Amino acid sequence: MPLLLLDLDNTLVDRDAAFRGAVADFFAEHRLPVSDLPWVMAVDASGYTARPDVAAALIGRYGGTVPAAAVRTLLDTGAAARVVLADSTRRALGEAEAGGWTCVIVTNGRTAQQERKIRNTGLDTLVHGWVVSESVGHKKPAPEIFHAAAEVAGRPLPGAWIIGDSPHADIAGADALGLRSVWVSDGSAWPRQPFAPTHVAHDVASAIRHVLGSP
Repeated sequence: MPLLLLDLDNTLVDRDAAFRGAVADFFAEHRLPVSDLPWVMAVDASGYTARPDVAAALIGRYGGTVPAAAVRTLLDTGAAARVVLADSTRRALGEAEAGGWTCVIVTNGRTAQQERKIRNTGLDTLVHGWVVSESVGHKKPAPEIFHAAAEVAGRPLPGAWIIGDSPHADIAGADALGLRSVWVSDGSAWPRQPFAPTHVAHDVASAIRHVLGSP
């Protein structure tokens, strides 16, 4: 069975939209200016900013109005409680399974939060397993996390495909291992890098179907 390794945030699920919704609700609850929403999203940087640094920025800005515990709750559960799985992604994963592919999620982040997203969306019933950087002690693009995913699947890593939205974490990781990859662009242009994906797709469903149709 061929191996397909998939990123979670902003690939399988729209993590940024979920976090934006959580922040909007947080602002409404605490009567904070909605005009600050772009600032919070910039600080968060699609989840790539370390959580303690995001917490410190929010507490520094709103600490006189909002309890620190409320900020930590936002960061710990806000996005995880709101992520949804698009029907097109659900169908594409079903097609991959029907086609004999072994699908494993490979994600950076905290284990409790990432597993909450996987279970809340039902992804746990659609993939063969997952690895989270906090649990394995390695973050993408380190090769160790991809090897750990292959071990979870019980499949060889050579010949696998990697699908993800991050040039640095996903596509660079695939390139270093000599694996084929699909970059989920969401309409963006590929940035100048010393490497490139095998294919570019607008969304993850299209990416999965490209892999299924490849020799």
